[in-house]
Amino acid sequence: MSSGRKTPEADGIVYDAYDGNWVDHHAPRRLRPLLRLSRADRPIGTWLLLMPCFWGIALAANATGGFVWWDLWLVIGCTIGAFLMRGAGCTWNDITDRHFDGAVARTRSRPIPSGQITAKGALVWAVVQCLVSLLILLTFNAPAIWLGVLSLAPVAIYPFAKRFTWWPQVFLGLAFNWGALLAWTAHTGSLGLPAVLLYIGGISWTLFYDTIYAHQDKEDDVLIGVKSTARLFAEKTPQYLLGFLIIATLLMVAAVLVALLPSDPSAIKLAITLMGPVVFAGHMGWQLKQLDIDNPDLCLRLFRRAQKAGLFAALFFAAGAIV
Repeated sequence: MSSGRKTPEADGIVYDAYDGNWVDHHAPRRLRPLLRLSRADRPIGTWLLLMPCFWGIALAANATGGFVWWDLWLVIGCTIGAFLMRGAGCTWNDITDRHFDGAVARTRSRPIPSGQITAKGALVWAVVQCLVSLLILLTFNAPAIWLGVLSLAPVAIYPFAKRFTWWPQVFLGLAFNWGALLAWTAHTGSLGLPAVLLYIGGISWTLFYDTIYAHQDKEDDVLIGVKSTARLFAEKTPQYLLGFLIIATLLMVAAVLVALLPSDPSAIKLAITLMGPVVFAGHMGWQLKQLDIDNPDLCLRLFRRAQKAGLFAALFFAAGAIV
């Protein structure tokens, strides 16, 4: 973090927001607490929620003969929806965690514990974001709409997971990778095995990157009794992360093969699409090599680069669909 940053107490800036972000410098002051609740000053979460949507659209296009014009709206709709639903989920998380957040150095500057907005005001904002997301969802086909409605369950449960399990990152993965199921279904009209494989692989990916993220807070988590995979794995974290890397990659490879092989794809098409999991794994391996679990700043930097692994996979899936 930049040493020249103003203190949160002085201007409401959240501790782990990006330096120079548009919310703190350009958004209307009255809207800043709402946008901070939605993590608009920390866009990495939106990217991580969006990547499985891109996987689902691109791999579905691969399996069905290529992209169609409707996919352009799916990309736009999923992008807006990811921003809104990530915002709604984070707002709900801040409401449920407001007492914990006030006791943790990294999170006590968030809008609710710092007094920028009340819990009731935050709840209204969460509902508004969900309703706008619903309007977008209603433009999709019926199976995708029902999947979108069902996605609210893991979103609602996740903030409570760290109170009763050492594996709250699994619940985050259930919520954050739902887009793989929804986007595939929005393109094809029905849920398929490749989407399920992508979804489960995405959960393993979430365990990888969010365990890195959780190592920032492990000391505070001990004091307030919050559970996480970072605390559970401790010094064995690199070995567990390697396992998650392997599982995520193998499931993504399986998704590609199940999606493409029935249509007897060309060798070039198959090779290009399979490069997605290869580069995905390579980026995760780079993160793992850099990791120092006792360096919170490094953990945050590595977490912020996690979306690149997902983006590389999406780009190769898309390239395969075009060939």
